[in-house]
Amino acid sequence: MALGRTFAVALVGLDGYLVEVEADISQSLPAFILLGLPDASLNEARDRIKSAAKNAGIPLSRRKITVNLVPASLPKKGSGFDLSILMSALQAAGDIRSSGRTVFIAELGLDGRLRPVRGVLPAVMAAVRGGCPDVVVAAGNAAEARLVPGAMVSSFDTLAEVLLAFGADPGRLLLQEAVGMPQAGRETAADRPAPPEPDMADVVGQHAARTALEIAAAGGHHLVMVGPPGAGKTMLAERLPGILPDLPDHQAMEVTAIHSLSSTTEHLTELIRRPPFESPHHTATGPAIVGGGPGVPRPGAASRAHRGVLFLDEAPEFDRTVLDALRQPLESGSLVIHRASGTASYPARFQLVMAANPCPCGMSGGKGLECVCSPNQRRRYFGRLSRPLVDRIDLQLTLQRISMADIAAGDAAEPSSRIAGRVGAARAAQRERLARWGHDVNAEVGAALLKKELRPPRKATGDLDRAMELQVLTGRGYSRVLRVAWTMADLQGLGSPDRDCVGTALSFRQQLAAA
Repeated sequence: MALGRTFAVALVGLDGYLVEVEADISQSLPAFILLGLPDASLNEARDRIKSAAKNAGIPLSRRKITVNLVPASLPKKGSGFDLSILMSALQAAGDIRSSGRTVFIAELGLDGRLRPVRGVLPAVMAAVRGGCPDVVVAAGNAAEARLVPGAMVSSFDTLAEVLLAFGADPGRLLLQEAVGMPQAGRETAADRPAPPEPDMADVVGQHAARTALEIAAAGGHHLVMVGPPGAGKTMLAERLPGILPDLPDHQAMEVTAIHSLSSTTEHLTELIRRPPFESPHHTATGPAIVGGGPGVPRPGAASRAHRGVLFLDEAPEFDRTVLDALRQPLESGSLVIHRASGTASYPARFQLVMAANPCPCGMSGGKGLECVCSPNQRRRYFGRLSRPLVDRIDLQLTLQRISMADIAAGDAAEPSSRIAGRVGAARAAQRERLARWGHDVNAEVGAALLKKELRPPRKATGDLDRAMELQVLTGRGYSRVLRVAWTMADLQGLGSPDRDCVGTALSFRQQLAAA
């Protein structure tokens, strides 16, 4: 009995699992049988593999070929198994030598070209963790695969080149026909110059909002802004990533892995160092925000914003169930999506920024003389943001229209670079203080720490304690005020929050209630 064996990787969410690809050739009528829970795209691999092998010069055996993907109970999906299946079949036929524990990740074209696939970064990470550092990928995925520390990556343009590297007879290979053909879909992010990040110097007025944005960036806090059209809510939100620091290596690897799995049009060539910014339209569905889709759920906007900003403009226009679906990841920093076909887990530690008008017409701010909405319409409109969701927002800000004086003083606005310097210093202070508890920013600190080791002096929390006694705050709100107070202390270079820090943090918490 002839038997070939190679390795591939199956992705379930961001978790990768080594898959042993076994091929058996038996004396029977010609057939190609694929076992091991393949999905529709993987079942189609049989025809792609046959044509690619023929056009590379070494056609598959005309006997019965049975391919088993082990473990058989693990769902497999996608075209990234093409190359590993073909290599195992050719090993079983004796056309190439054994590949040992080499992992093959590539799609095959009918003409014998190797096509890049998405999700290569988490797949290669799983291969290295599983003790298989030798990986073969398409040339279009080479730069992305080499981002993984410890990976020994070989990349090829055509199947014929792969077969030659693994001992195929050069006289049989159709190298000239395969080499040199133009590759389709080889666009990379590096091919396009990155657009400049919006600068805070463009924002006119709104000094309280600028302060709140700096606090949010320094401590990783969530923010909601309510104000009339034209007040600058969207401008401010779009400038938040520009004052955030670059991601450290481990966070950059997480973010890049998510975008590797999500991207269908480009192939990553370097780690994503800048915090991502996701701004879905208010018509987005639940699966588009939290993740989902057919088969194993794919990451949504919340996971693509991991370690960055998720901005929901016109927040009350979103479906309420979509907004409330964010309550769990706001607390845990992750999303576990259950579907009949499987369960996937994705990180989702993002900063939520929401912008909203105060009423359907948007004019009820200030004196509200131009507002045409009834009091009941106003309550219903803003009531679409549930109280449990708003209670999870650290900074709640009411914006007013800018004045002529603000426009006249526009040239004096502070640029993002200067604000980013203060944010970076505050983040460094937080890392030093929170390292022994495994946290990076104040927004991640749990209530237990805030009640014990990180509790400010009693004289600093007097106003906050009274607000709690009057039931102005929930227990969650009390902790969130303390987190913001710690961030303000870090921005000011203080050892712990004083009464002014706590009072200012409390005022940011109560602005919506007073509006």
